[in-house]
Amino acid sequence: MSGEPVISLRGVTAELGSRPVLRGIDLTVHRGEVVALLGANGSGKSTAIRTIIGQVPASGGEIALFGTPRRTFRDWSRIGYVPQRTTAAGGVPATVTEVVSAGRLSRTRFGLFRKADHAAVRHALELVGMADRAKDSVEALSGGQHQRVLIARALVAEPELLIMDEPMAGVDLASQEILAQTLREQVERGITVLLVLHELGPLEPLIDRAVVLRDGCVLHDGPPPRALGQHALPGHDHVHPHDEHTPLRTGLLS
Repeated sequence: MSGEPVISLRGVTAELGSRPVLRGIDLTVHRGEVVALLGANGSGKSTAIRTIIGQVPASGGEIALFGTPRRTFRDWSRIGYVPQRTTAAGGVPATVTEVVSAGRLSRTRFGLFRKADHAAVRHALELVGMADRAKDSVEALSGGQHQRVLIARALVAEPELLIMDEPMAGVDLASQEILAQTLREQVERGITVLLVLHELGPLEPLIDRAVVLRDGCVLHDGPPPRALGQHALPGHDHVHPHDEHTPLRTGLLS
């Protein structure tokens, strides 16, 4: 694809404590792409996401956002981030509107909301089907509704890049379908998306590329696997502990 990469990682390494988690990651995401990070638990998917946005320091390599080295990048309003498995208020009493409004602060002057900012909050809630819960406490929401509020918070600043960590984890089917539709609308308007997934699920039609990690290394970077689940990922070892001494038998083997 042509054009300046939105995300660029070159030889990126990272550690949690003293344990190496990323072992030289190369990854490029171009403008308008939807890229899924796949892999088994512990493969480094979430660490890669958190390293990109600076929550985990890189111990080596280079990271650039919109062509700017991440260490000097300051225009964070261009990036929306949906974290993994968290509640919308983080334990602090707040309404749905208050949580989503927090995502708009980077677009305001001195934190003062104007008419356009209030309209952006309402629009973000409408996008995720939560406008009717605007005044409710987030403590009264289901897990799927929490996730929809977090996505609205990420979208309210009208970002160019959306980074999502396991957006479908623990989310009911109805919310999954709403989230997939919301993401589809964002993709249609040209937003770039990098997301961590355990399985592609209802987002499969939107994915341009899949990057599969294993043990902190890129195992595959290309078309998404057709089947779902860990067993379908490129490089999955089909010899399991219960049959480790028995060769794999298929219709192609005798």
